[in-house]
Amino acid sequence: MSEALDKRYKKAVGIINRAGGTPVAVTDTTVAILKHIVSEEYLDFISAFEKKRSQTMEQLKESSGLSEEEINQNVKALAKKGLILNQPSRSGLMIFRLMPFVNVGVFEYTFMKKLEHSDWEKELANLYGKLNEESKGRMLANYDNIINNFLPNMPPIDRTIPFTENLETGNEINIVIDEELEAPEEKIVSAQKVEEIINKFDEIAVGHCYCRHHADLLGHSCKQTDLRENCFTFGKSARYTSEQGFARMISKDEALEILKKSEEDGLVHKAYHPNFDFKREEDSICNCCTDCCGQARNITANLSNYISRVDHELCTGCGICVEKCYSGAMELNDEGKAVPTEEICIGCGICAAFCPEDAVSLIEKNRIVRLAPPRPS
Repeated sequence: MSEALDKRYKKAVGIINRAGGTPVAVTDTTVAILKHIVSEEYLDFISAFEKKRSQTMEQLKESSGLSEEEINQNVKALAKKGLILNQPSRSGLMIFRLMPFVNVGVFEYTFMKKLEHSDWEKELANLYGKLNEESKGRMLANYDNIINNFLPNMPPIDRTIPFTENLETGNEINIVIDEELEAPEEKIVSAQKVEEIINKFDEIAVGHCYCRHHADLLGHSCKQTDLRENCFTFGKSARYTSEQGFARMISKDEALEILKKSEEDGLVHKAYHPNFDFKREEDSICNCCTDCCGQARNITANLSNYISRVDHELCTGCGICVEKCYSGAMELNDEGKAVPTEEICIGCGICAAFCPEDAVSLIEKNRIVRLAPPRPS
């Protein structure tokens, strides 16, 4: 491949990086990912988004120099790759938006589809695996700077929706509103039950968990669950994912049944909002395991509305909560009683849902939980 063409691909990678999501470095790996998913004929169209991520048809005509028919041809091809979101605005005006490589874009949409385990899928999975390792290496090399300067200011990416029922006893989990806890100036009033989120949408699509699919392609199948098809999108996102073949439309009843199975396997409900704006309605829900989830062992920030509290009068020290805890916040003290580390408890309620003694409650506490992998030795 010529040096000139390589430069065009590198430029396109930089433009995609500015489309939002989690930024990735312009490296041989990211260039290889873009080469793998699109041919050079689409590079000029990607460049049309250099100055503006979201555009109308009239704006794209001007920025790309293409006709409406040519634009639609490019959009159709790139939407199938998860690189273009083509959905109307609230006013009905069609908007074309360039999507990033990760969170949420090519990675998520590509691996949401039913796998064929093709060589193409495996090669892309390996490239993303290499990208993850490179990103992890850069993070560990700059660990102190990231922990001290970046992480404290990192905005939340997702929002934890707690379990509300103890799966062992069938009792409702005790949720305490503690007036003594410091409250934020602006209270998040989004739905706090996963059933409430499902019931308020008429358009629901389900795709496969992209994290577990990625792990499957790398030969590391999930140790926590056999479930794959339990990644939800709503409204405009549901229309997009179903139209492009990333997901399928389902009823509310089927969605609730899938959620029930996800809870039985101890998967954490994570709600996502458009452009990480938590004042807007949810556009998707993931059901995350600790084994494969990209957020479970990475630098991340999570919006949480609860924190766990253990009644040591009831706790028998069985350790189930320690085993199930998504963020590693729960441990047994010297007396053999469960104790949560508040700073990293995301308030998912899994500890409360699986406690056979009903010893765990959730206390209302709105906060941002920032998580990081262990300091390198």
